[in-house]
This record gives sequence, C-alpha cells and structure tokens, in this order.
Amino acid sequence: MYKASHRYARISARKVRLLADMVRGLFADEALEILRYQPQRGARMLEKVIRSAIGNAQDSDQNKGENVRLEALVITDARVDGGPMFKRIRPVSRGMAYMIKRRTSHIHVTLEDLYENMKAEQQVNKNRASR
Repeated sequence: MYKASHRYARISARKVRLLADMVRGLFADEALEILRYQPQRGARMLEKVIRSAIGNAQDSDQNKGENVRLEALVITDARVDGGPMFKRIRPVSRGMAYMIKRRTSHIHVTLEDLYENMKAEQQVNKNRASR
C-alpha cells in the first residue's frame, strides 16, 4: 500500500471530490490519462498527488527493495476531506458584514499493487485449504 497526500490545498473539497470519484478504482496510469484532459484546476492537484504516490511506490527504500510495475497499481482510496477555512469579512450596505470562507482541502490517495493482493489472497486460500 502506497500513500500520498496534499494537505491544505487551496481549493474547495467539493470541487476535487468529483474528480476523485471519477478515478477511484482505476489503474493509476489510466487515471493520469483521464485527469490530463480534464479542464478543472482540481484535476492538476489530484494528478500531482497520484504521481507522488507512484513515486512512493517506485522508491526502493519504502517498498523493501521490490520492483513495482506501474501497470499493476490500482487507486484503492481517493479521498478529499475539508480542511480549515480562511475567514474574511466583506463590508456590505447598512453597516453589515458578510463572512467569506476561503476553503481548503486535504487530498489523500492510496495505491495498491494488484499482483501483490492476488499473491496474498492465494496464500490465505492455501492456508485455509491446509487446515
């Protein structure tokens, strides 16, 4: 399992959640291809987080020296949580003030190796059969 996150992203979580729902469950390279042609600004941010997770998967220090194939990485979790808000006050007529909330979000992506999952399931099935 390989993770990456972008915390305090200066974009509303609602805007990025639509894109996260679109790529959840896809292969990582397919997701990058889809996001490349999306016009939204949140697509660029989500694309960077997915690329960071892929880089974490290919880092030999983090994956115990094993080779991870890019084609086998699946996005199992793409989550966008709301972050803290910058609160500003805008003066309006008759001496009143309106609150402006500049929203932030936390973008989290988790990748898993499809072949590694299959090996683990085969091992579990083999252990069950030997009982």
